[in-house]
Amino acid sequence: MTNSEIKATLSFSDGSQSLEMPIYKGSIGPDVIDIRKLYGATGMFTYDPGFMSTAACNSSITYIDGDKGELLYRGYPIEQLAVNGGDFLETCYLLLNGELPNATEKAEFVSTVTKHTMVHEQMQFFFRGFRRDAHPMSVLVGTVGALSSFYHDSLDINDPHHREVSAIRLIAKMPTLVAMAYKYSIGQPFVYPRNDLSYSANFMHMMFSTPCEEYKVNEVLVRALDRILILHADHEQNASTSTVRLAGSSGANPFACIAAGIACLWGPAHGGANEAALSMLEEIGSVDNIPEFIAQVKDKNSGVKLMGFGHRVYKNYDPRAKLMRETCYEVLQELGLQDDPLFKLAMALEKIALEDEYFVSRKLYPNVDFYSGIVQRALGIPTSLFTGIFALARTVGWIAQWKEMISDPEQKIGRPRQLFVGAAKRDVVAIDKR
Repeated sequence: MTNSEIKATLSFSDGSQSLEMPIYKGSIGPDVIDIRKLYGATGMFTYDPGFMSTAACNSSITYIDGDKGELLYRGYPIEQLAVNGGDFLETCYLLLNGELPNATEKAEFVSTVTKHTMVHEQMQFFFRGFRRDAHPMSVLVGTVGALSSFYHDSLDINDPHHREVSAIRLIAKMPTLVAMAYKYSIGQPFVYPRNDLSYSANFMHMMFSTPCEEYKVNEVLVRALDRILILHADHEQNASTSTVRLAGSSGANPFACIAAGIACLWGPAHGGANEAALSMLEEIGSVDNIPEFIAQVKDKNSGVKLMGFGHRVYKNYDPRAKLMRETCYEVLQELGLQDDPLFKLAMALEKIALEDEYFVSRKLYPNVDFYSGIVQRALGIPTSLFTGIFALARTVGWIAQWKEMISDPEQKIGRPRQLFVGAAKRDVVAIDKR
């Protein structure tokens, strides 16, 4: 962040003294106006619901250009990372450290993560406090937050070594906890992690193996899961990331902060989008019902929405969607599911959305959630766990953002202001006089 010679001048129509504010330039993206002295100089705040025009921090982790359909992790285009950037743990290393690892650095990082994949044995008893039909996200909020009860040796946020250890623990243990949440919900025994498997292969082993028979790892499916994780690893200052930063600004421990991020991600307007997209397909039911559904979507008074299409940030094509589309077709081919009724329905809906002028003119292209939901269903992941997979992927982004915030000398406890529209000061009178 560099201070520009150009300054912004705020003037007032009532004749009050104008105010000069510095403008900062990032390496790429819009410039920002520093308004920190606004209240002290004028007695006024800015008003920006949803923080759509407010930069709450400076960051060097992830950059999005919604108009161009561009997503960069530490400067690397997501397209290159997903195709040429190795596996998910290479992306984790990049987000945490700022550079892609060499062979030695990667081997050391993978070894460190692998050695932390087990969770404390008492966590098994913690799961028993949940109903079997509890939503996996509610289970994850509780169990991830509870990690702080087991790992007291990495809770000092002012100690760089503690921050590093907690980061590794969160990345390593999230697959184990997500798999445990799934196994608990279906009444199967928990499966311990295997250190001879890759990160994604180990997760699928913990999800789908049983004591009855050996689980065979399918490399095509492992690559598909790896791509899902890479594409969802970080996404700049979205709602859940901002929640993690806000919680962290109070000095809360990292496990509590990530649990807060999981709670935010659970919202249907955020991480629940791929679950909503698949639920929409199930409600449509058949290719024959698509014309009627499309007509309802186009009718503004129907209240019917096309889930999994369009994106709040990307005004063009979601760069992750093209990559996920390739993976989607590869997985369906591998599993012989091209003729599955639900998948045929999804592909028919995709074709209409890409060709119908109504959707094309509004740039309602299929987004990453549309395809990732289809892929996860094909992998055997239940719909209720889709957002849990999202949380698993996003944990590294959250922890990278949290670490950056803790190290920022300008970091302060978050304290948004408000435009108060309630009653002005008034006096309480005795009840018999009201």
